[in-house]
Amino acid sequence: MPSSKPLMTQSSGSIPDSVESALRTLETESGGINALAAALRGPLGATFARAVDLIRNAKGRVIVTGLGKSGHMARKIAATLASTGTPAFFVHTAEAAHGDLGMITTDDVIMALSWSGEQPEMKTLVNYSARFAIPMIAVTSNASSSLGQAADIVIELPKAREACPHNLAPTTSTMMQVAIGDAIAIALLEGRGFTALEFAHFHPGGKLGAMLKFVRDYMRTGAEIPLKPEGTKMSDAVVEMSAKGLGCVCIVNNAGEAVGIITDGDLRRHMRPDLLTVTVDEIMTKQPKSVPPSMLASEMIEVLNTRKITTLLVTEADKVVGIVHLHDLLRAGVA
Repeated sequence: MPSSKPLMTQSSGSIPDSVESALRTLETESGGINALAAALRGPLGATFARAVDLIRNAKGRVIVTGLGKSGHMARKIAATLASTGTPAFFVHTAEAAHGDLGMITTDDVIMALSWSGEQPEMKTLVNYSARFAIPMIAVTSNASSSLGQAADIVIELPKAREACPHNLAPTTSTMMQVAIGDAIAIALLEGRGFTALEFAHFHPGGKLGAMLKFVRDYMRTGAEIPLKPEGTKMSDAVVEMSAKGLGCVCIVNNAGEAVGIITDGDLRRHMRPDLLTVTVDEIMTKQPKSVPPSMLASEMIEVLNTRKITTLLVTEADKVVGIVHLHDLLRAGVA
């Protein structure tokens, strides 16, 4: 039987050739991002601020357009803008001349991506922008290009070497395009004071949507809450813990306020012959951590992780109204 070939080649060192290649790619692309950051600290910063202000003050939407790899980046930028509170959508540069110009109104702002700035297909959009006085932001590496000269604002990206060894395949350049798009989106988000609650309106699905729901959406209520009053014997508390299956029991005073909690860990730490005959007051952990039902699920996860616990009491006006268990969050896809 012929011997099997190795799955990957290795250089004379201990790092596989594929990993060496990956590191070169990342280093080259990070060089482009660093050059972009340096440019923003210089003259490009004022231009960037003008572009953000233009978009912020527009009555309509941001029409992001591009062709080829720039088109793919434009589509992503439009999606990021829309999801962070800036109405936007993607128009394919080539399709614009075949009816899609009708998607663009005089209240909109066009953001056109072209690394060279000399794509002939962009001419239709350039002419349409000029004819109807629709402001255009060009994102290009060549401010002197046809696109750059036609645009109202030019975000000129620093020229940087592509990660491709032939300096041909768009890699570093597309990374810089999407990075400047993200920078614009986040600048608009922060300037608008866009909150996590507003973000939730646009992301109701998936794990992200689950994280943007509230504690009240996941808490157990009513008879599902393991509760016992102060002064209860531990034998009764253990029965309550077992019946509710959450590994804990909340101890409340006459007003229904949480004064303590007993967990499986507390039972192990206080294991002794008379454990079941003493009262919960001797065993409970006082001043248990609780959260309000209006807290975001993402913040609740942070509390659970920080305190390294699996259950959280939910209180409102100091009264126990619910309990959340990590297993429920896992089943819901939150944790």
